[in-house]
Amino acid sequence: MIRGLYTAVSGLITEEARQNVISSNMANANTVGYKSDNLAVKKFDDVLIENYDKIVGGKNVRNPIGYISLGSKIDETKVDFTQGIIEDTKRDTDFAIEGSGFFTVRRNTPEGTGTYYTRDGHFHVNSRGYLVTDSGDEVMGVNTRTGATEPIFIGNSKISMDYNSNINLDDVESYRFSTADFENYDELRKIGDNLYQGQNPINTGEAAVKNKALEKSNVNIINEMVNMMTVMRNFESNQKVVQTIDDTLGKAANEIGAVR
Repeated sequence: MIRGLYTAVSGLITEEARQNVISSNMANANTVGYKSDNLAVKKFDDVLIENYDKIVGGKNVRNPIGYISLGSKIDETKVDFTQGIIEDTKRDTDFAIEGSGFFTVRRNTPEGTGTYYTRDGHFHVNSRGYLVTDSGDEVMGVNTRTGATEPIFIGNSKISMDYNSNINLDDVESYRFSTADFENYDELRKIGDNLYQGQNPINTGEAAVKNKALEKSNVNIINEMVNMMTVMRNFESNQKVVQTIDDTLGKAANEIGAVR
């Protein structure tokens, strides 16, 4: 009976974690370039149940009855990197990657400079004339004149893009986005602000980038609502199991064997 209580409680913990993931997805349904999360769940190792009712040669020996699961546990949170819908915005500093790849950005902090990756192409020009993200991180590009990888400087120039994904400033070819890709997306880790951290990027710079457009979140709000209802029902079922076991244990402790 106690084992059943642990199993039901493990279900409650798992469903609570699943609910948090669903809530985060729904909250970011309108976040540019956001990729939805999915919670991977696995069960604990099965336990062999046996007794000594079997008699062989006049002796009680182990008699396997079967296996029982001790419940579920959280394995990992996986990111769904499915392409979101590309939506035209008519804004010069909006960019979207069609297909695989990430924009490379540089974040300067008191602890040092870090390189991160994002699908969020909602950029703007800061007061210093550099192309930055909404969080103020510098967008990296390859200077087509020098070949150097550096923060993209726009200044007061008019920005546009040609068919080869080159950034033109005042109609002069100046930069190409320093895009990156990864062989194994499972190694990417979300760090907040719609950024990812990853090791061993493939700096191809060959991602197909579209100007005056943004990639919408790939969250399917209808699916998330259905998932939320399923989680609520599962949570309620586990609650009822816990309550039933608790009532039974209470009776066992207080009524069975009581002297009257």
